[in-house]
Amino acid sequence: MLLKDKVVIVSGIGPGLGQELSTLAAKEGAKAVVLAARTAAKLDVAEQEINALGLGTAVLKVVTDISDQAQCQALADRAAAEFGRIDVLFNSAYDPGSFEPIESASMDGWRRAMDVNFFGTMYLTQACVPHMKKSGGGAIVMIATMVEHKPLATQAGYGASKSALRCATKHLALELGKYNIRVNSCHMGWMWGPSVEGYFSWQAKATGKSQQELIAEVTAQHPAGRDSR
Repeated sequence: MLLKDKVVIVSGIGPGLGQELSTLAAKEGAKAVVLAARTAAKLDVAEQEINALGLGTAVLKVVTDISDQAQCQALADRAAAEFGRIDVLFNSAYDPGSFEPIESASMDGWRRAMDVNFFGTMYLTQACVPHMKKSGGGAIVMIATMVEHKPLATQAGYGASKSALRCATKHLALELGKYNIRVNSCHMGWMWGPSVEGYFSWQAKATGKSQQELIAEVTAQHPAGRDSR
C-alpha cells in the first residue's frame, strides 16, 4: 500500500477528483485522511464514502477556504495536533475563474482564480511544510491541468494561475528535497465527472453543438481515439 499508516490532507473536497483522492488514500492504507473544503456538506459526503470502505480510517473534517492564510494554518495545525504528523498533502482545491476570451475577460475573475489556485495553494503548502520537516519528510502533490500545455478556449485565466503554480512547484522541489519532502505535480487530462460534465453542458449552449459532438471532438485528439467515460 502506497500510503500505509500515513496522515493525508486532501483540499478541494467535492463531487469530483478531491473526493476520489480521499477515498483512494484510505484504500491505499492511510491511517488518517484530513478533508478540507469550503462546504461542510461536501466533507460529510466524503466522510461517508471513506467510512463505507470499512477500513477503520480516521477522518478529520475541517471547513477551509484556502484563499485565507489563517484558515490554512488552522487546518494544518489541527491535523498535526490530532494525528501527530502530516505526511502527504494533495493540493486539489481550485477555482476555474471566468470563462471568457482574454480581450474582454474580467481581471477580477483572473484574480479570484489566482487567489485560490496559486496563493491559496501556497498558503496551505507553507502551513504543512514545518510539520513535514518535524516528522522527517513528506510528499506534496499539486493537482495541475492540461490547460497549462494545451490552450483551451476561454480558460486562459485558469491556465495562467496553474502555470504560476507549476513554476513554484519546481522551486519547491529544489528547496524541500534536502528535507526528504518530495514535491510533484499531476497534469490532469479529461476526466468525466461533475466539473467536466458541466463544462460540456456550458459549451453546448455557447456553441449550439450537442454534448456528444463536443465529446467526439475531444476524443478525436487522443491517440487511442476512444471515449473513456
